[in-house]
Amino acid sequence: MPSTFHNEDRIEARFRELRSHGEGALVAYLTGGDPDPKAFLANSTALLEGGADIVEVGIPFSDPIADGPVIQASSMRALSQGATPVGILGLIRELSSQFPVPFVVLSYYNPILAMGLDRFLRKARESGVDGIVVPDLPVEESEEFRNLALKHNIDNIYLAALNTSPTRLRTILDKSKGFVYLVSLYGVTGPRDSLSPQVLDAVKTVKSMASGRIPVSAGFGISQPEHVSSVIQSGADGAIVGSALVGIVGRHLEDPDRGAEELQRTVRELKRATKEFRSGTTVRPRIKTPPI
Repeated sequence: MPSTFHNEDRIEARFRELRSHGEGALVAYLTGGDPDPKAFLANSTALLEGGADIVEVGIPFSDPIADGPVIQASSMRALSQGATPVGILGLIRELSSQFPVPFVVLSYYNPILAMGLDRFLRKARESGVDGIVVPDLPVEESEEFRNLALKHNIDNIYLAALNTSPTRLRTILDKSKGFVYLVSLYGVTGPRDSLSPQVLDAVKTVKSMASGRIPVSAGFGISQPEHVSSVIQSGADGAIVGSALVGIVGRHLEDPDRGAEELQRTVRELKRATKEFRSGTTVRPRIKTPPI
């Protein structure tokens, strides 16, 4: 049976459990329904078998303003196969019935509005969704949505940027539930070769202001094991990897089984990086990232 009655605060409980073992969290993202429902389920299973701690699923949208070309292409592939919010939630339901890990949905606000806020959140909860990220819904305009999400026991995960003011950051920290999503670069999503010192400074700042009240995870541009270990060593509770994984899907459209195998290997390396920094082990990059 699907996990429609998850315990409260499953996301933060997962972070606490990992912290007790000296690990950071690996949040792994795929676009829902990409390139088709069957392949998406196989790829998501590969992420989980590789060691992903939390799975983030994007609901495809025709105008994903925060996403770079890799995730934009994945949304177009899924939409061309008839992906809908209801269909993606159904796929999450299949996964949540098999894997006892938290699931997070990323959706732009328009598909949620089109479906109806309460209906969307109710169906999300019934499908085993624990948290939601809405990139184009600012915290200042989200009170109605936040209250409805809390009613359905779904965590609101707000985004903070490198240049978010201290005043606004305090609001984001107060309103967020599950974790705070620190956007670790200026611009859209996409794999990067290196992380700037500004990212690591921002992690330290946000962690200090959070004062242990809520986990902080860094995403956007994080694609290699040394990126993961760097942000966690700087104090982040988790690292979010998306475009590097979606890129693997896109490169193996003609051989999806091989793509799933590469996803599992890649996630295993990324997950290992959430542990090894504790002992001072150097994590060598083993992931080839495509050009942006």
